[in-house]
This record gives sequence, structure tokens and C-alpha cells, in this order.
Amino acid sequence: MATHTDAATATIHGVSAAPQPTSDTVVMKFGGSSVADPDKIRHVARRLVGARERGLRVVATVSAMGDTTDSLLELAAKVSPNPQPRELDMLLSTGERIACALVAMAVHDLGHEAVSFTGSQAGIITDPVHTKAKIREITPVRILGALEQGKIVLVAGFQGFSRDTMDVTTLGRGGTDATAVALAAALGATCEIYSDVPGVFTADPRIVPDARKLSVVSYEEMLEMAASGAKVLMLRAVELARSHHVPIHARSTFSDDAGTRVEDVAGMEQPIVSAVTHSEDEVVFTLRNVPDRPGSAAAIFDAVAGEHVNVDTILQNVVHGGAEVSFSVPQDDVPATQRAVERAKESLGPVEVEEIHDLGKVSIVGAGMRSHPGVAARMFRTLADEDINLRMISTSPIKISCLIARGDVDRAVHALHTAFGLGGTEPRKDV
Repeated sequence: MATHTDAATATIHGVSAAPQPTSDTVVMKFGGSSVADPDKIRHVARRLVGARERGLRVVATVSAMGDTTDSLLELAAKVSPNPQPRELDMLLSTGERIACALVAMAVHDLGHEAVSFTGSQAGIITDPVHTKAKIREITPVRILGALEQGKIVLVAGFQGFSRDTMDVTTLGRGGTDATAVALAAALGATCEIYSDVPGVFTADPRIVPDARKLSVVSYEEMLEMAASGAKVLMLRAVELARSHHVPIHARSTFSDDAGTRVEDVAGMEQPIVSAVTHSEDEVVFTLRNVPDRPGSAAAIFDAVAGEHVNVDTILQNVVHGGAEVSFSVPQDDVPATQRAVERAKESLGPVEVEEIHDLGKVSIVGAGMRSHPGVAARMFRTLADEDINLRMISTSPIKISCLIARGDVDRAVHALHTAFGLGGTEPRKDV
């Protein structure tokens, strides 16, 4: 069992000091749809109390209610066309605090003691980057004290505190997942991620009705799935889980059925393709007439990194003595990318810039792809048979992603899911 001193010294970057996982502490994360109204808040409270009555020490972290974060962003945009990031974090962090306090109230009404903490009160220390902060350290002194008193602990997700600036920070979209996994790592706890979906599927069930729920997914596969559009878990949360050996159980708030376990697994006969994922928020920046000399690419991507933009696919060609560089970014990162490109042009000279906004991405992911040739050929042939043109392609040992027209995404997902035999009860193990 973790002691007060053990967990107080646990850090996220160097978790050798963290306690070993124990079966008596659980961190339970609930998404915004799980706490969207008073009835659902009371349902979450009953889940927490049920775990406490089974003898577990319970820590819960919750997202803002329903569409609260989106509403706050819309309100900020009405007040200011370009909100100052520090003040935006101050605003957005309130949503999770409200939800935490309400869940704690509901727990009290069920006859159990509960206490809610903000990210800073819970000891979540981040870097100073506003709206996209990363967790540096957790010193859960107050959490441990409350658990030792038998209380259920509620921690506001999505937020932390920077010692560098003494400011509140937020972790970005899906940041409550990262909060939950980081807390589990620091406390030596198991981690359960609750949402309005019952687990991880072979494709989005809204597009592919016969998509199959996966009982277990490796960290490696889940990382690729999250990076290529699967929204069940935040990418950084999966990275944290893999780095600190935290098993995740992704399941439905509204069902007792088993969900999908994300853990360090590797079977001898893994399916070639485990899932088809997609996203519809890709934007490609193409820079033409880039000087074909050493340092040009560095100037571009140093500027992009300075804006904390996550770049996905990168393609470079040499055309008539100049280079053409294309790369994709999420829609939310377009303004930051535009700033970065303008800064890069100061050293590159007169570069022509084109933005392509009508693109989506479709990907196939599977650990079995490593040892099976022909997977890419089947993917490309399947898309060609659907008359879907490929704009850009990127690969890893267990993933192939294609940028295509946004209007073709649903059709591509359905066709690939069928081509690789992912429906039914068992995946195919042939190409």
C-alpha cells in the first residue's frame, strides 16, 4: 500500500519513486457526458459510493458538465476575438471545479464523506504552457490525507498549477484522462476511464454498425489509435499509462459490462489489423518555393514547435530547384501554425503558403502488421475501388494513415472495416 511519504514524492518524469500498484485504490475518471445533468451526477456518486463500500479507496476526477467547456469557449470568443491564454485557462478551469463540487455534494447525500480539490490543491504541478500544459509532478499530500480519513476524493480534471508562473494551467482537450492516469501512477492505483461509450471499437459504431468492441488493446496500438482519431482516450493519457505501467479499463458510465482493457499485452497471433480510425479535422499547410538548402525544414518546424503545435504527416519534394513542404495539423492548431509560418518566412524569404481545409484522415492500426506484407497494398486497393484519392500517406510499423477528401471519410472507414474483416465476433488473421 502506498504510504503518505511514498506518494508525496512521486513524480511523473521519473516515476521510480512512485509506489507499486495496489488493488485497494482506484482512480475513476468520468467524462462530461457522464455528469451532464443532476440525475447523471447522482448516478456517478452512486458508482463512487459502491466502490467505497466494496472496500476500495476511491479517487475520482471529472470533466466539466456536458458542453460547458464549449460554452465557455464561445463566451470567451464573444468577449475577445483572441483571448489571452492565461485568462482562458482561468475561465476554462472553472467547469471541472463546478462538476467536482456537485459530485461531492451528491456523495454526501448518500451518507459518505467526500472532499473536492482543484488541480493545484491536489498537487498537480505542470509546465507553464497555457491551454496545453503537461504534468511535471504530482505531490498528492492532501489526497492521501483525505483517503486515510476514509473520504472519497474528487479532483478537478484538465487542470494544474505551474510553479514557474504561479498560475492555473489547463491540459488541453481530453486532459481529464491525463489527470486520471497521472494520479493513478502517483498513487499506485488502478485506473478506470468512464464515458458514454462501452469501450474501444474496431471502428466508430456510428459509421460502422457492426463494429466490434475490443476486450484488450496494447498500449502501442492504443497510442496509434488515439493519434489517428480514436476519441475514447486522450493520446497523452495513453503515453503516461505506457510510461508508468498503469493499466486502463475504458468502460461505460451507464453499464456494468466489461469495457476495453489497455495494458502491456502482446499475443503470438495478433490480428493483422485491429481497428480502423478516422478524423475529420485535418488541415494541410503547403509551403512552396522553400529554399533547397540545409536548415530550411528546421526553420519551419522550430517555429511550429515554438507554438506547441503537434504536426502529423510531413512530405517534402524538390520542384524546379526549390522545395515544397507539406504537413498536417489539427484544425484547432491552425491559428498557431499560421503564426509559426509567418515567423519562419522571416528567414526563408518569400514563400508561398497554401492551406487545405477539406481533408480528413483514415488509418488502419494493428500490431500484426509488422510481419505481414501486403497490408498497405490492400488498403490502397480498397480505397481505389471506392474511387477515393489519396492526398498524403504516413506510416509506422503498426499504422498506415491516408489523408483524403473529408467527404470520403465515412465511406473509406466502412470499406476498410469490411476489407480487413473486422466485423462479427473475431478478427481475420489473414490479408
